[in-house]
Amino acid sequence: MTDRHIPDAGIPDPGIPDPEELEALRERYRHERERRVRPDGVRQYRSTDAEFGYYAADPYTEPAEREPVHDTVDVAVVGGGFGGILAGARLRQRGVERIRIVEQGGDFGGTWYWNRYPGIHCDIESHVYLPMLDETGHVPGWKYSPGEEIRRHAVRIAEKFALRPDALFSTTVTSLAWDEATEAWLVTTDRGDAFRATYVVTATGTLSEPKLPGIPGIEDFAGHTFHTSRWDYAYTGGTPEGGMSGLAGKRVGVVGTGATGIQVIPMLAEDAGHVHVFQRTPSTVDVRANRRTTAEDVGADREGWARERRENYLRIVSGQPEERDLVADGWTRSAVLLEKLLPSFRRGGDRKAFEAAYEVADAAKMNELRARVERSVTDPGTAERLKPWYRYACKRPAFSDAYYQAFNRSDVTLVDTADTHGIERVTAHGVVVGGTTYELDCLIFATGFSVGTSGILSGKLPVHGRGGEQLLHRWGQEGPRTLHGFTSNGFPHLVQMGTLQNASSVNFTHILDEQAVHAAALIAAEAGGAVIEPSREDEDAWTAALAEDAPDHEGFHAECTPGYYNREGRGRPNGPLTYPHGAVAFHELLGRWREESMAAILRPRATGGRQPHC
Repeated sequence: MTDRHIPDAGIPDPGIPDPEELEALRERYRHERERRVRPDGVRQYRSTDAEFGYYAADPYTEPAEREPVHDTVDVAVVGGGFGGILAGARLRQRGVERIRIVEQGGDFGGTWYWNRYPGIHCDIESHVYLPMLDETGHVPGWKYSPGEEIRRHAVRIAEKFALRPDALFSTTVTSLAWDEATEAWLVTTDRGDAFRATYVVTATGTLSEPKLPGIPGIEDFAGHTFHTSRWDYAYTGGTPEGGMSGLAGKRVGVVGTGATGIQVIPMLAEDAGHVHVFQRTPSTVDVRANRRTTAEDVGADREGWARERRENYLRIVSGQPEERDLVADGWTRSAVLLEKLLPSFRRGGDRKAFEAAYEVADAAKMNELRARVERSVTDPGTAERLKPWYRYACKRPAFSDAYYQAFNRSDVTLVDTADTHGIERVTAHGVVVGGTTYELDCLIFATGFSVGTSGILSGKLPVHGRGGEQLLHRWGQEGPRTLHGFTSNGFPHLVQMGTLQNASSVNFTHILDEQAVHAAALIAAEAGGAVIEPSREDEDAWTAALAEDAPDHEGFHAECTPGYYNREGRGRPNGPLTYPHGAVAFHELLGRWREESMAAILRPRATGGRQPHC
């Protein structure tokens, strides 16, 4: 055993195992991966469209009757989740008056409007996840907030900044078209609206389109079925806190053991007659240790306490040195292992030594998590099937203090589907795995969302710029082209928020708030009488900057167990899709650019607007 450190990370090296032991672990990972890879890859999932559209219907709000809107606003924001709300709030702080948020759901909240399943909590600490705590004076009461508290905070921000009066809920934007004559965007919706907006911000989110497994016979099931993002409390009874009396005596099947399944399954175990858990790949499940918190616990008596806390958190999970860990949770304790997910750790040094030490630290962490399964689950066979056999960064980490214990109940059955590469088929009466039919009264899909697929990228929201050119068509021919991920040549007054060609992190609301600040600055500059529209040369330079230092994670993800991180086993190609130096550096870059360079690309409008001073 040695007392070395992972180079450039500052994390103690637990020691180098015997090379034969390490190779045996690699071989086990390869074997377990091959058991789960499917030939259809990402095509194994279906969207909730056409005949499966009822899976995406809103069970919480009956759309209000209203007349179509035909007017003009300053800014149209597509999406009423945290991205859209934060864009509206930051625009309001800049003095923008008419802001219209258009949201598919019946109220503000985005993924927290849709996800109301039993047991729902955030897996990022509340005091860094909930944005604008300093501005609203709110202090969360839990270390990890329940979903309803998060949804209410989204509404709190929207109402503080008066975003409700012009909002359109239960409404989907169907097209955005630039009108050269009026220098405005024509926004149309599925409810007959056709209004103009001088500027458009798209904030359609990365968790907005639920997906279903493409299981043969899924449409033949005669029992009750729904997706966790549209929980049917009319059938189950109860609330997100439990008490689902409608499931008493019922045989319930759950498909999916990711972050949602891990929260739902212990709740179902309490109320259903019997729960069958259909698992392809077990998640890593670390300690959550949720607890009540007070303002004193998080230093909320100091001005700017929330910003300080979330900046500290971002720096740690991005591999930056910090004297104190203010959050001290599973994410920060395992921060170095996120290097394969986020291109955020420092470059340089002996990369070969880094990779060797990284693999050892990875193995130590995964051994720790597999040992937790053995300590928690009494049946050895069930425990073995729940053990994760892959590298830590291959799947999003999960946290729970109740998940493993649910499998110690006699009324919870784990059905491993790895050897059949998933469920074989669904019949009118149940689910077939390995030739065995598991008869069910209710089948619940905890299969998540098409991660990172916005309406623009999926083609559901066509965007036509100058000359009627469609944004997705151009990107299909040339690849994504932006400046900083926000703006594109030929699409003036359009600001995109999301993950493409900018930076990301595990605490995505922090990323969204920084994007909202930038979007508001761009629009405020344009409102001074100029157009921000990058040139082709600006786009080329940004694409080159992204590609120049792109981390080489392709080999790592090619060997991972299949999941959405690696396109279901197809790999995760290196490419100019993310800022290579991480979120901390990206936010600093944007701040410098706003101060030093933004004015350089502003040009007067064709109608004779003046050049603003920035």
